[in-house]
Amino acid sequence: MAVAAKRAAAPRQNPATIIAVGSGKGGVGKTWFSVSLACAFGRSSKRALLVDCDLGLANVDVQLGVRPEADLSSVMRGWLELDQAVTPVLGGPGRAAGFDLLPGHSGSGALGALKLEEVHRIATGVTELAPRYDRILLDLAAGIDPNVMRFARAANRVVVVTTEEPPALTDAYAFLKVLRLAQPAAQPWIVVNMADTRGSGRRIYEQLAKASESYLGYRPPLAGVICRDPRVSDSIRAQTPISVRHPQSQAFEDVLRIAEVLSA
Repeated sequence: MAVAAKRAAAPRQNPATIIAVGSGKGGVGKTWFSVSLACAFGRSSKRALLVDCDLGLANVDVQLGVRPEADLSSVMRGWLELDQAVTPVLGGPGRAAGFDLLPGHSGSGALGALKLEEVHRIATGVTELAPRYDRILLDLAAGIDPNVMRFARAANRVVVVTTEEPPALTDAYAFLKVLRLAQPAAQPWIVVNMADTRGSGRRIYEQLAKASESYLGYRPPLAGVICRDPRVSDSIRAQTPISVRHPQSQAFEDVLRIAEVLSA
């Protein structure tokens, strides 16, 4: 593919920072956050790649309203190389809020039940794309199964998204615990999403941080709080990134601040 060849000819001097975005449970806005974070990096002139790692239940392309010509299923079947399955979004890297997407494949039982060695091959392939970007985002599947953790271990930095709901907090703690057991040197960050106020979001973070400090011996730092904003659901329904539909929204401003924290 001509597009892939063009990207391959211009590697970056420093490999991309790989950021995995995970959550203990679904419904916390993890995928919306991953998409918005990719837009935020694009807006700050960072060349970003977003990888939908929710194999079998992928939905990043749905949220974005794009119809990719290829996805990870094409790669796993041997039809394409990993970089040939990349789809530009909002004009791709180099455009305002643009980035590249490596889509998953929704409704594929075969991809959802990949063996760990196959997941390892995808994760390794993604890391080989790092010289072409400034940031690579991995939108993980919800949960803590071995495939999710394998993708998380491929990242330089892990962000765990939670909300104030007790099940979300419990499952976020489980994610932290499993990740730290598998990779003791991991230092995941916390994002509290859909907080009623910034103060309440910080209190939720403190609950999770204190539990982690008490039982895991590690206090995860806070990447940021995203306040509840009705324009988020509006942008999701419209299948349009919030950076385009509501660029001045409070929620996107919160994501921009988090992007700055994660770039420090």
